[in-house]
Amino acid sequence: MAFRRRTKSYPLFSQEFVIHNHADIVFFLVLCVLIGLMFEVTAKIAFLCILPQYNVSVPTADSETVNYHYGPKDLATILFYILITIILHAVKISKRLHLSKVKHSKFNESGQLVVFHLSSVAWCLYVVATEGYLSNPRSLWEDYPHVYLSFQVKFFYLGQLAYWLHALPELYFQKVRKEEIPRQLQYICLYLLHIAGAYLLNLSRLGLILLLLQYSTEALFHMARLFYFADENNERLFNAWAAVFGVTRLFIFTLAVLTIGFGLARVENQVFDPEKGNFNTLPCRLGMLLLVCVAQAWLMWRFIHSQLRHWREYWKEQSAKRRVSAVPRLPARLLKREPGFHENGVVKTENGTSSRTKKLKSP
Repeated sequence: MAFRRRTKSYPLFSQEFVIHNHADIVFFLVLCVLIGLMFEVTAKIAFLCILPQYNVSVPTADSETVNYHYGPKDLATILFYILITIILHAVKISKRLHLSKVKHSKFNESGQLVVFHLSSVAWCLYVVATEGYLSNPRSLWEDYPHVYLSFQVKFFYLGQLAYWLHALPELYFQKVRKEEIPRQLQYICLYLLHIAGAYLLNLSRLGLILLLLQYSTEALFHMARLFYFADENNERLFNAWAAVFGVTRLFIFTLAVLTIGFGLARVENQVFDPEKGNFNTLPCRLGMLLLVCVAQAWLMWRFIHSQLRHWREYWKEQSAKRRVSAVPRLPARLLKREPGFHENGVVKTENGTSSRTKKLKSP
C-alpha cells in the first residue's frame, strides 16, 4: 500500500505557507529531545544532542579557555540538527508566479539555497574574522595539527554537515525529478567530502576560507537565477557570476597549494599519527591536493561546457533572426485609381456626382 505525501497550505495575501506532513513526525522527535532537558534522567541524552561534545579546558596566560575536538558523539549532535533543518526546509513561502512546474521547482531550490549560502557566508566571515585567520594567513598551517577547535568553529562544521546530510532525504520529500537526482547527488557529495575531510583531517582553518569563497560564488549564482525567473531578460548577474566563478576557482587552487603543498611541508612534525590527529605526510598531502585539484578542474570543465552550450544556442537564435530579416519582401501591388475619390465602391468626382455615364431615357 503506497503512502501519500500530503501538504497543508495556509494562504496569506498573494503568498502561501506550505507545510509538509513529514515535518510533523520530525517536529515530534525534536520536541521529545527538548522536553528531555526538563528531567534529570534524560537531560544527559538531550544535552548530547543539542550541544557540541568533547570539551577540553586549555590553560592560558590569563585564564582557561574551553576548546573542543571531534569524536563519535558528534553523530548525535549532527542527527539532531538534521531534524531541525528538515523542519525549516519543510516550511517554505512560495509566491504565485506564472512559471512552469520545472521552473517553479528551480525557483524554490534557488530561493532556499540563497538563504543558506548568504547566512553561511555571514557566519563564516564572522568566525574567520574573530579567529584571526584573515589577519594572519600563516595560521592556516602553523601549529598543525589543529586538533582543538573553539566552540564557534566546531558548531559551524556540525551545522554544515547537518545541512548537507539533510539534503539527501529531501530529494524524496521535495519530489525531485529523476533526471535531477544525479546532478544534485554530485553536488551534495562534493560538499560533504570536502567539509568532512577538512573537519576530520584537522584542516578546519583552511576549510573555513575555502567555504567562504565557494559560498560567495554560489550565493551570486542562485541570486542570478531568481532574477532570471522573475524577468528572463535580466541576465546581468549571470555575467557577473561567470567572471567571479573563474577567479574563485583560481583562488581556491592557489590557496590549497600554498597551504598544503608549501605550508604543511615546512612544518617540523611530519609523522602519521591518527591518535594525535596528525596527517602531515607526503602521501596525505598529495591526496588532499589531488582531491582539491580534481574537484576544481571538474567544476571548471562543467562551467566551460555549459557556457559553450549557451553560446551555441545564442548564435543559433541570432542566425535564425538574420535569415528571417534577409528574406526579400515582394513589393505591394499598386492599384490604379481613377481621379476623384471612392465611396461605397463608386468613384465620384469632386462635386460628389458619379463618374459613370447615365443613360438617357427616351422621350
